[in-house]
Amino acid sequence: MSKNLLDNISNPSDLRKLNPNQLPELAKNLREFIIDIVSTKEGHLGASLGVVELTIALHYLFDTPNDLLVWDVGHQAYGHKILTGRKDVFHTNRQFGGISGFPSRKESKFDAFGVGHSSTSISAALGMAIASNLKGEKEKQHIAVIGDASIASGMAFEALNHAGVSKANLLIILNDNAIGIDPAVGALKEYLTKVKSDRKLAAQNNIIKALNFNYSGPIDGHNLPKLLTELERLKSVKGPKFLHIITTKGKGLQKAEEDQITYHAPGKFDKISGERLKKEASLYTKYQDVFGKTIVELAEKNDKIVAITPAMLTGSSLNLMLKKFPNRTFDVGIAEQHAVTLAAGMATQGLVPFCNIYSTFLQRAYDQVIHDVALQNLPVIFCLDRAGLVGEDGATHHGVFDLAYLRCIPNLIIFAPRNEIELRNILYTAQLGLKNPIAIRYPRGLGNIVDWQKPFQRIDIGKGICLKNGKTIAILSVGTITENVSKAIVLSEKKLNNENSISLIAHYDLRFIKPLDENLLHTILKKHQTIVTIEDGVLKGGFGSSILEFAAENYYQNKIKILGIPDDFIEQGSKERLLLKNGLDSRTLSEVFSRLI
Repeated sequence: MSKNLLDNISNPSDLRKLNPNQLPELAKNLREFIIDIVSTKEGHLGASLGVVELTIALHYLFDTPNDLLVWDVGHQAYGHKILTGRKDVFHTNRQFGGISGFPSRKESKFDAFGVGHSSTSISAALGMAIASNLKGEKEKQHIAVIGDASIASGMAFEALNHAGVSKANLLIILNDNAIGIDPAVGALKEYLTKVKSDRKLAAQNNIIKALNFNYSGPIDGHNLPKLLTELERLKSVKGPKFLHIITTKGKGLQKAEEDQITYHAPGKFDKISGERLKKEASLYTKYQDVFGKTIVELAEKNDKIVAITPAMLTGSSLNLMLKKFPNRTFDVGIAEQHAVTLAAGMATQGLVPFCNIYSTFLQRAYDQVIHDVALQNLPVIFCLDRAGLVGEDGATHHGVFDLAYLRCIPNLIIFAPRNEIELRNILYTAQLGLKNPIAIRYPRGLGNIVDWQKPFQRIDIGKGICLKNGKTIAILSVGTITENVSKAIVLSEKKLNNENSISLIAHYDLRFIKPLDENLLHTILKKHQTIVTIEDGVLKGGFGSSILEFAAENYYQNKIKILGIPDDFIEQGSKERLLLKNGLDSRTLSEVFSRLI
């Protein structure tokens, strides 16, 4: 039995002691290590398996961390983490108190730049290269590894446009695997496909060369000797360079190679066969599937409905719409800005665009939401999946800022359904002919209603509802955190052990963060001296802030306590653990309620 070379490697200096002919064996060991951990701890799999050889070659030839290595789409970087001092703690990846699932500057000096969203690597590495020039560090190398379809993003092209006229010592490596989470789309993807099979096209009619880059490739990204030879050559080439490598996402695990979409992040699986382990079937439906099934149902009756997503067809369940209505479903690639303005253009012509973007990714298109949609008051329907705390993806992916960053935008309606039926009904309401844009935010994960596919009912815009009457304090909530609030109220009433306690706590679901139900708020503030607001978004500028503003503007003197996500970036961990840490679990909430009565 051959010795596991990875056992004796804790950092790149150990790696550089190996002979080049040992590196293929190390690649095998590294793949096995990633598969072994991810099969039981879960996480992103396919992307990191695809760049094992590249990861080894980069750390073998370059003087990291003195040479600066930036990974685009951070879920490519598992092998990088393992080779840079985190092998022994890699089993804590994406877990509460463990290491992040993405590169993080505070975690390691080898993580030159923090990444979680895509297409940032070229800009960051170019900035580093320019800084090195200004400091006289002429020999320092700067490498950006961009892959998983991120090269097609507008930000990547902005950086290429700048880098091509710079004298920066910058190496861009395109990890071309023709897939992000779903298969890559667009004209650039088709061009790269042609380049792979037409060496003449690669040598002559080359987009990258036209941007003043020293282009080389395409080469096999799994052939370590070729990678080492080409990277060694490029180390001595000055100015902006571009290496095009061809890889297979999921390389080394047959199931991951065959089903690259599923094995992007497959959950638990058998590390030998690759078969995914079956989870216990749930009676409940994921919110993304409630959306996906409902929009298909609506589109069958309304031929003006179109659907748009920036590279999240499967994640948003718009793959269901694509299957039924391929001509009315648009995957625009990793291009959130384009997705928003595309939807705006469609809206001007009488279409009903449902623009589905994860809450955290809509941040990338903020200007377009304001100028291209809200300023023109175009009725785009934004469906913000993964709102609130999302769990193990951590700080870069928590959708906790949306209420705060959207609430200040004129003309925009903001709605947070408390359950699947409410989500279904607001989707129905939104396509009936709203005169304003609307943002509908809902969480990742399962709902709590089995029979949610009920007949549609129109929701009155700007109207909240009373879920429970009470005479002492009033709890105001929005969104699916309402379930925790309801449970907390029951616990508080049991703790009070008072025959009349059931009438002490009132509970209202405001539903609309904008416009607020002002008539209902006047009633609440006149009836209850103590008010508690609860949201699974940031406290600064969110739903609770809107209630404080309303009270101040109308000269109310009520005691108002706001609960939500503190003014900090929240780490990774299970959603339940993060809710507990931030005091939004039902038991902690019940203790707060009990103290206020």
